[in-house]
Amino acid sequence: MPQAVANGSAKVRFGPFEADLLTQELRNSGKRIRVPTQSFQVLQLLLNHPGDLVTREQLRSLLWPADTFGDFEHGLNAAVNRLRDALHDSADHPRWIETLPKRGYRFIGKIRPEPPVALTIPEAQESVELVPVPAATAWSGRRWTLGAAAVLIAGLAADAFLHLRAKLPDGPARISQISRWNKPMNDAKLSPDGHAVAFVSPVGGIAQVFLMLTSGGEPLQLTNDEGDKDVDTFSPDGTEIYYERSIGREEVWAVPTLGGAPRRVVSGSYAVPSADGEFIYYVKADNFRIFRAGKSGLNEEQVYNNEGSPLYFIPLLLFPGGNDVLAAGERRDSPNIRFSRINVTRHEAVDFGEVNPQLTKSTDGDWNMHDVVWAVPGKTLLLSRTVNRLTNIWKYSLQDRSLTQITFGAGPDFSPMPDPGGKGIYLVNGKSSNFLTAYHVHSKQSTDIVSEDATEPAISPDGKRVMYIIPAGENLELWVSDINGGNKLKIATGDETLTPGTWASDNIHLSFNELATGTESKNYIVGADGSGLRELPRMGGTPANPVWSPDQKSLYVSVVDKGQLFNIWKWTVDSSSLEKIVDKCVFVQDADPGGQYLLGAIWDGEKAGIYEVSISERRCISLLPGTVTASVTFARDGKSFLYAVASRGEVTIFRQPWRDGKVVGAPQVALKVPFAFPLTYNGSNAYDISRDLSTIVYVRPGGHQDLYLLSHK
Repeated sequence: MPQAVANGSAKVRFGPFEADLLTQELRNSGKRIRVPTQSFQVLQLLLNHPGDLVTREQLRSLLWPADTFGDFEHGLNAAVNRLRDALHDSADHPRWIETLPKRGYRFIGKIRPEPPVALTIPEAQESVELVPVPAATAWSGRRWTLGAAAVLIAGLAADAFLHLRAKLPDGPARISQISRWNKPMNDAKLSPDGHAVAFVSPVGGIAQVFLMLTSGGEPLQLTNDEGDKDVDTFSPDGTEIYYERSIGREEVWAVPTLGGAPRRVVSGSYAVPSADGEFIYYVKADNFRIFRAGKSGLNEEQVYNNEGSPLYFIPLLLFPGGNDVLAAGERRDSPNIRFSRINVTRHEAVDFGEVNPQLTKSTDGDWNMHDVVWAVPGKTLLLSRTVNRLTNIWKYSLQDRSLTQITFGAGPDFSPMPDPGGKGIYLVNGKSSNFLTAYHVHSKQSTDIVSEDATEPAISPDGKRVMYIIPAGENLELWVSDINGGNKLKIATGDETLTPGTWASDNIHLSFNELATGTESKNYIVGADGSGLRELPRMGGTPANPVWSPDQKSLYVSVVDKGQLFNIWKWTVDSSSLEKIVDKCVFVQDADPGGQYLLGAIWDGEKAGIYEVSISERRCISLLPGTVTASVTFARDGKSFLYAVASRGEVTIFRQPWRDGKVVGAPQVALKVPFAFPLTYNGSNAYDISRDLSTIVYVRPGGHQDLYLLSHK
C-alpha cells in the first residue's frame, strides 16, 4: 500500500502526476486531467498494489461484476487505453502501466512518499476515528476480499475519514464500514430490530431485493423474478419486506425476510404499514389519492383525496399514535415539496409548508422519498440531500423548516437509517457511474460513446448520430456525436432538468427541453451544429419532448396534465401558432412517416402500455395495453413500430406490424440482445434503437457502494 495512503492522505504522487483518491481526480503538474470514472478506478486499484500483478479477473470483479451490463473485455481494454492516454504512457514502452499478456496489468512507476497530513476538524471540534478493517487473506480467483477491494481502503476509508464525519452535538464520532459489497446498494431500509438491512442491487440486469446483516457478511438474495424493484420498508414485526416494481404494473409485494415466495399485496406504491401491521397505506400513480388496505391487500378504502390540487401526494411515514400519515406533495414543474400531516380518520391534511429540500433523485427519476426517515418521530426527518452536486445526510425540522447538515464532503451519502438501539446512523456511501455504449447488431461489437455518466440517448433517423446528456459541474450539457463517439459537439448547457427531445427527419435539426429551477419549462429547436437556436412558445405547465412532424413544419409537445397523463399540443413552426390536439393522453415519442399518428408509452401503473394519438380524429387510442416498455419508435418503412422488453439476462426487441392507425397481427421478435441493459435510468429513457435495427445505444450503469455506521466513540 502506498505510504501516502497509509499515512491517511487520499493523494498518491508519481512522477508529475497526483491522483486524488477521494475526489477521483488526476493532475499533471497541478493541471487537472479529465479521466473517465472506470479508468480512474483501474488506476486506483493498481496504485494500491504497486509492482504487483492485478489480474483481469480482479479488475472485472471490481468494475464489471457478473451482474453488470456490458462487454467486459472491450470495456476493460478501453478503460486501460484511456488511462494510458491520460498518463502519456505506451503499451509497447510502458513507464507507468505494464501489460502482462492474457494475465493483467502492473503499476511499475515509483510512488513518491508523502509526509503525514494534519487534518483540520470543523468548528465544533468533533474528532473522528476510523475503525480498522479486519485483515484479509489472499486474493481469490472469483470472489475477492479486502485485498482486491484495496480501492476501498484507499478510497472509501479515506472518504470515511474526510467526508463522512458527523457534526453531532454529543461529541466525537467514528465511521465503521460494515459491508464489502462494492456494487450498487439502492433503497436501503433497516429492519425494526436494527439487525438487518434490505436493499436492491442488479442481478442479470434486473434490480433484485437483498438482505444483509448489520454485523456484516454476504447478503442474501431474496427475489429472482422479472422487473426492477424498489424497497419500501419492513413489516413492523420484521418478518417481511415490502417492495414495488419500478417499471410495469404498479404493485406492492412482500417477500419473507428469511427467504421464500413473494406475495402480491396491493395495486399501488410507497407502502407504509401501520404500527400493528394490520394495515398498509399506499398511493396509486394514476390519481391523487392515498389508500389503506388490510395487510392481506383486501378491504381497500380511500384515506385522502387531493383531487383539484396540482400536488401528487406520497405517504412516507406514520406519526406516533398511528392516526396520522406524513405525506410529501410534489409537482412535476417545481423542485419544491410540501410536507403534510394527513389524519386517516378525519381525512384531513395539515400543511407544514413548502420547502426545497433538494432531495437526491432515485433510479426512477423522482425525488428519492425512500430516503426520508424519522430522526425524532413526529418532529424531525433525516434525508439525503444534494447541494452543489454534493450528496450528504441532512436533518429537517417539520416545525421551523430548518435544515441541518449531518455528513460532509464529497459523498455521496444516502439512505440514512437510525439504529433503534441508539448505536448511531447507518448509511450507504459510494459512487454510481455509467457509460453510454453503442452495440452494433451485425458485428456484435460494442463501442463506448461516452464514459462520464451520459444518459438519455436519442439516435438520428439515419442511425449515424446520437444526442445525449452529460453532467458538467453544476449543470447538464446536451451533446451530439457520431454513433461511434467521434466528432463530439456540445449543443446546450442547462439546469438539472435539461433533456433531449427528438431528431428531425433531415438528421440536421433536433429539439430539447429545459426546466430551470423556479421557472417555466422551455422547449427549443436547434441545428445539430449548434446553429439556429429557437425557443418554442410557452404552453404553461410542464411541456417536454417536442416531436417533429415528418415534413418538419410542426412539432408535437406533451404537457403534463395529472399523474401519468399529458395534453398534446401542436406548434406550427412558420406561424408560431399553438393548437391543442388531445387532452389526458400519453407522453408522445414519435410520429409516423405519413404524419397522421403519434406513438407513446406509459411504463408503469395500471395504464401501462403503448398508445397512439390520431391527429385528425384528436383521439387517444390504446394499442398494446399492458406492454411494459420505456420507448417506442416507428421502423424506417413506417409499416411497423419497435419497442424493447427486458427480462432476466436479456432484452428482446419486438416489431409490431402496423397500418393506418391499427396494429396488424401479433408482435414479432425482431432481435434478442444477448445481454441486459436498463430500459429506464434516473426516470428517463436509458436506450434507443436505430430505425433499421442495426444499432442499440444504451446506458451501462455501475458503481460501488457499501454500508457504514456513523456512531459516537
